Amino acid sequence: MKRLFIAVMFATLSVSQPAIAASYPDKPVRVIVPYQAGQGTDVATRFLAERLTKTLGQTFVVENRPGAGGNIGTAETARAAPDGYTIMMGTNGTHVLNQYLYKNVSFNPEKDFDPVILVSTFPMVLVTPPDSPYTDVKSILAAAKAKPDSVDIGLPSTTARLVLELLKKQTSTRFTGIPYKGSSTLLTDLIGGRVKLAIDTVSASRAMIDAGKITALAVTSLKPSALLPGIPSVAEEGVEGFQVIAWNGVYAPHGTPEEAIQTLNGAIAKIIKQPDVQKRLLELGHEPAGGTPGDLAKFAQSERKKWAPVIKEAGLQVD
Repeated sequence: MKRLFIAVMFATLSVSQPAIAASYPDKPVRVIVPYQAGQGTDVATRFLAERLTKTLGQTFVVENRPGAGGNIGTAETARAAPDGYTIMMGTNGTHVLNQYLYKNVSFNPEKDFDPVILVSTFPMVLVTPPDSPYTDVKSILAAAKAKPDSVDIGLPSTTARLVLELLKKQTSTRFTGIPYKGSSTLLTDLIGGRVKLAIDTVSASRAMIDAGKITALAVTSLKPSALLPGIPSVAEEGVEGFQVIAWNGVYAPHGTPEEAIQTLNGAIAKIIKQPDVQKRLLELGHEPAGGTPGDLAKFAQSERKKWAPVIKEAGLQVD
């Protein structure tokens, strides 16, 4: 009789476990964005959260936790219960660059998170005012090689600085980086001719490009980007293998049930394949991505191997 009871108990458990897994999510899911409301990552995350709410039947609530280059919200996610009900939109900053740029980071981007899916990528773009002496990447490199440090480049972000450092490394060329606090000030100076060359995101500069106020010379993705049709890549312009892309990817605290990870991955993958979603993401300055959790893990690891030595060699550090 005792053996019969045990057999029935195990049979019941084996049946009930899939039923529990299949019920995820059965309450609202918190989506942490480690940046201010209104920024590119936030806008794209809110759009995705609306679609997830419709697809999975539970509310996906976006919460902004900005500060320290994304480290505050990322650390909060790492500390959250690994139950599938707290996830975050990570970036190349939070899950690759910050561990090398900041002295004290209270989380391990590899060990404290489970990857879910790469959502989108977006390149940077080299831009000039219409009257700039630079017409392509070759002319920029020629000027810098003829007179080292004579070419000033406006830089509104850490990622823009990394583009410059990689360009210097791969071309053995010296430039002078001019730091800006943000894109708006940089673009004002660019249009006014106070700086003749800049590196910025496509989303920040595309309106000015479309209006003819500034000119796009090249994008930093390996190949041309659908975000700026007709604009060549730096690699195509002669800097072989050159690639710098920013990206967004969904992460969960380490130990999150595999069923939740797979449910989220499947739902997001399905969503970002929809034509209207792809169109909207492109409008927001994001190229749709996708793939498995393992794909995101491998991609982030390749990014760490690429950027760790560049940051160390350049001596970059954020207080």
